[in-house]
Amino acid sequence: MADGLTARRSPAVRALALAAAFFSIAFSLVAPPSPRGGATPPSSITAVIVRAEGLQLVAAERAVRLGGGRIGLPLPIIAGFAATVPTARIGALRKLPVIAAITEDGAAEFKSDYDPGTDPFSMLNAATGTGAKQAWAMGATGAGVDVAVIDSGVTPVPGLSEPGKLISGPDFSFESGLRNLAHLDGYGHGTFMAGLIAGRDAGSDLAHPGASYLGVAPNARIVNVKVGAADGSVRLSQIIAGIDWVTAHRRDNGMNIRVLNLSLGINSHSDYLGDPLAQAAQAAWRSGLVVVAAAGNEGRGPQQLATPAIDPYVVAVGALTGATYATLLGNRVADFSNEGDGNRNPDLLAPGAHMQGLRVPGSFIDQRYPSAVVGTRFFRGSGTSESAAIVSGAAALLLQKRPDLRPDDVKALLRQGAQNLTGVSITSQGSGALQLLPSLLAPVPGKLATQTYPVSERDSDEEDNGQSAPSHWSGTTWTGTTWTG
Repeated sequence: MADGLTARRSPAVRALALAAAFFSIAFSLVAPPSPRGGATPPSSITAVIVRAEGLQLVAAERAVRLGGGRIGLPLPIIAGFAATVPTARIGALRKLPVIAAITEDGAAEFKSDYDPGTDPFSMLNAATGTGAKQAWAMGATGAGVDVAVIDSGVTPVPGLSEPGKLISGPDFSFESGLRNLAHLDGYGHGTFMAGLIAGRDAGSDLAHPGASYLGVAPNARIVNVKVGAADGSVRLSQIIAGIDWVTAHRRDNGMNIRVLNLSLGINSHSDYLGDPLAQAAQAAWRSGLVVVAAAGNEGRGPQQLATPAIDPYVVAVGALTGATYATLLGNRVADFSNEGDGNRNPDLLAPGAHMQGLRVPGSFIDQRYPSAVVGTRFFRGSGTSESAAIVSGAAALLLQKRPDLRPDDVKALLRQGAQNLTGVSITSQGSGALQLLPSLLAPVPGKLATQTYPVSERDSDEEDNGQSAPSHWSGTTWTGTTWTG
């Protein structure tokens, strides 16, 4: 009877049984003796991201549990999950046939700095210098385009408080269970980025902006996906979970998410194909989202771009500094902006030094850097975070005017329209400084723009048909302007 049952088992069940047997043998050889009482010391627990081999996700979860681990956030976009596991058992887990990779669930950071510096560059000057103001006159304002901001949350301060400007998606941060903090930006970074992308003061006139605060795409809508806590703490798994949700739900309930802003990252020394955050960003790109990522703030040197900007499919943005941003005259690459390694360089530059952004009174950065406060509403920030946000707004303008553009088309047009800085290496500037008008007016590149870099194994197994992918987050529910669940 036992043999008959075994013969009828599915391949997945047989693989699970094999993995469990292998796992038991491996761990009997490597497991350290348990301390008195049988508990594993907290210091010997490691937070990891586990990616399953092929379709063996359930088997991989089972193997982790058998080894004394605990399953955390599901990460279906990379066929994996977050977990905490006994440190001494990671090596044995990696040898199992159902597990493709185990990497540390490390801490990411938001790519900004805050200091007195010089006077902030106004958003009006930045909009003028990049061509956004001229684009508004042509009717390109971002209307109808949603930009997802995976960050520390977004607080609806003036400039982001008008009805219809902001939708809050799920909160994956450590504060998600606290009603007074969920979705809101206790750190101050996400609100700053949202304002650069799509801020708009009530009653402002795009034809005569005057003293109004206006982001690059003032009529675009922000979809807020909070991953960072009030102290800025965030893990890679939380960011990947946010990317998963945006990719799966970008067209739900009247949303039209076309751009994903990632003004964050982590220094990585691995190839992009083996990096879980880069893998998630690439999957989002190949599903039809324009993914814009910060190049990093470590400055000149041999290091590569931060991840996920290291992935060649996404738009990697470095920071530009200059006299006013109103013109390109005298502009240069900011000293803090990461340069590439010759194989993967920034795709282009955008204003990113001493930018004027929306302030969240009482937030972490507001209290930590009081000298960066400008008046009562604004804050001064520098970094490739700011530059990425500017380019996300630019992408929204392109997609409003040309809704049929593919992500590869948008990237090609942004690079094609950028203005080269004289005497600056391609590893530092990529294609040059953002200039929107040439990008708006150029012919659609079509097949010539198609990127053909090697893709991650997870991506290569899936058809790139632009349809929403299955997601664990299908249980979330819509309650007006906020997702719950």
